[in-house]
Amino acid sequence: MTRDIGGMGKPVEILLVEDNPGDVRLTQEVRRDGKMNNNLYVATDGVDAVTFLRREGEYADSPVPDIILLDLNLPKKDGREVLAEIKADFDLKRIPVVVLTTSKAEQDIHKAYNLHANCYITKPVDLDQFIQVVKSIEDFWLTIVKLPRVHDDA
Repeated sequence: MTRDIGGMGKPVEILLVEDNPGDVRLTQEVRRDGKMNNNLYVATDGVDAVTFLRREGEYADSPVPDIILLDLNLPKKDGREVLAEIKADFDLKRIPVVVLTTSKAEQDIHKAYNLHANCYITKPVDLDQFIQVVKSIEDFWLTIVKLPRVHDDA
């Protein structure tokens, strides 16, 4: 099944910004088990994420993602800084950013929304609940929501 984003009929491009290998593996497995046709790219730190998004260096030929799943607690550059850079960049600010993090701190929630996160989800520690959260994100953002066309290289 392909998602028709902006009339393109192309797979959904997802950037997962996550430094925990276990969470990356689980997200990849849930995506593979789903019925959506999408491509998942992984950045393991904030600097790598920004480089990917700006299509610099080794990422020069990478697609612009249709959605970003962003952890807040990242090495090199934390997720708050990454979110601020995304939303301040004219070419990137329309990409929906789903904050997916372990932090339940009210200040992190407020800061994420103040930086224009599209939603904030606290990662459950229970494996089955984590799988359900990732499936719910995919169901909502890739099935129900109409995503904007953020790139012109169709």
